[in-house]
Amino acid sequence: MHNATLVLCAGNLLLIAALPRFFFQPGRLNAAWWATAAPFGAAGLAVLAAAAGFIRLPAIAAGGPGWLSTAAVLPAAASIGLIGYTLGTHARPVSLWHQQSDTPAALVTRGAYKRLRHPFYAAFVLALLACLAAVPHALTAAALGYGTFQLYRTAKREERRLLSAFGEEYDEYMRRTGRFFPRL
Repeated sequence: MHNATLVLCAGNLLLIAALPRFFFQPGRLNAAWWATAAPFGAAGLAVLAAAAGFIRLPAIAAGGPGWLSTAAVLPAAASIGLIGYTLGTHARPVSLWHQQSDTPAALVTRGAYKRLRHPFYAAFVLALLACLAAVPHALTAAALGYGTFQLYRTAKREERRLLSAFGEEYDEYMRRTGRFFPRL
């Protein structure tokens, strides 16, 4: 696998890991938070292990830049771009996920939220997908599967809270906006 692709994937994961430090409001890193964060650590370890030669990649991926490198670059770049766009949408930091008080004071439906209800989570899934393309291994496949499952559960829980807080306004927003993928 092309080392530049591995660096891009690792940088994407580092950006995600840094978000709680520089963007999200302070909160407890509780068990639910760690359960959701774990697949990103696993994917990062797989990327580092592949770069160091500890994970032997299949012949289809080990030959250098090719279609798998390109397949990894696209979702990694989209993830980084979507994280930046989502950060720019917010006037102030948002609650750290899995907090009891993570319901926002106002509903945000502009910027990245105009088409996606959970643009950060969509970006996180794209990052895991990029890692799987860069390092086609059971560890990255498990990270993608488990990470997507955990983010889906977190999104559903947040949506219940937002429906309770914003009622019909949020219900209408849900009908016209996709959870992780834009609605046509």
